Amino acid sequence: MTEYKKALFPEILRALEKKLSSPKPGLKAQLRMTPIPRPGHQVYYEVEDTSLKAGVLVLFYPREDKLYLVLTRRTDKVDFHKGQISFPGGRLDAGEGLEQAALREAQEELEVDPGSIRILGMLTPLYIPPSNYCIYPVVALTESRPDFRPSQIEVAEVLEIPLDHLLSPQNVRREMWNIRGADVEVPFYAFGKHKIWGATAMVLAELLEMIKGLSSR
Repeated sequence: MTEYKKALFPEILRALEKKLSSPKPGLKAQLRMTPIPRPGHQVYYEVEDTSLKAGVLVLFYPREDKLYLVLTRRTDKVDFHKGQISFPGGRLDAGEGLEQAALREAQEELEVDPGSIRILGMLTPLYIPPSNYCIYPVVALTESRPDFRPSQIEVAEVLEIPLDHLLSPQNVRREMWNIRGADVEVPFYAFGKHKIWGATAMVLAELLEMIKGLSSR
């Protein structure tokens, strides 16, 4: 497995930025981490006019000579996806763009300074049928690790995850869960005691597909 060490960060991120402006793996990659049976079969372009829209921030940063991504575990005080692991993000305000929403939400949830963030591009939008949200992942980076200060209302826990960990096949698992009274096969990324599944895992699946092989050194 490739290790994404500090010396390669600029090369990796430049290559990723270029890929994000090209055709993406899209739904094919996302479906590798969808629960079976899938909760609904509509895709984002079928519901763009009727769904709620949210911008989420997929934020890279260096730490301990490795590339990391930040996720959060949501509190039970939020309206949707209580207790789940997600990217910083939320619903668009009136007149707001997708990138603006993702940056604003990261600032509200984690006090990440929007001025320190450079946008690399967008991943494929993903529709979440149970909440009628369509999420638009904005990929970005900071030159150093942010001083995360989580909102007590929205964030129960901050998860800082090495990119190498997510790329390791041994951390991709599957289990049978009972969800809303039905047996469901759930793929997830294991990280300590946490299981990263659902929409977050589907977004990660496309991102990781694009990153694999960016550097073989």
